[in-house]
Order: sequence, then C-alpha cells, then structure tokens
Amino acid sequence: MSETTTDSPYLSTKDLAALLKTTANAVHILRHRGQGPQGFRRGRNVLYRREAVDAWLAAQEAGDRLGQRAAA
Repeated sequence: MSETTTDSPYLSTKDLAALLKTTANAVHILRHRGQGPQGFRRGRNVLYRREAVDAWLAAQEAGDRLGQRAAA
C-alpha cells in the first residue's frame, strides 16, 4: 500500500486490490458489475472507505455457505 493511505480512511483501487490479493483490473470489474464494495470517484480515481470495505468483506464471509459449513 502507498504511504499516504496508512492513516487515511480511504483506499485507492490499487490499495484495495492489494488487500484482496487481486489485480486493480479485477477491482474495476467488480465495481462495474456492482459486486464490489461501495466506492466513489474523486477526480480520475476511485476511492473506497475502509468501513465500507470491511462491511463488504463481512457480507462476503457471511454469504459463503461452504466456508460456514467447514467451520462448523
């Protein structure tokens, strides 16, 4: 992640991709399909609130029935 985002409540597309261990293009595709965390445009960049990303990840985890079954 970049130096400026460690204290920021926002993640860039590149930072989100690193967090998800995927590519920035995959994050773009998720956003285009409406399947990723909520983000907003700031000029030419898209930013994601850390809180929104955490909530989205929690929802993804809760919706993973196979993962829940394995944990039981």
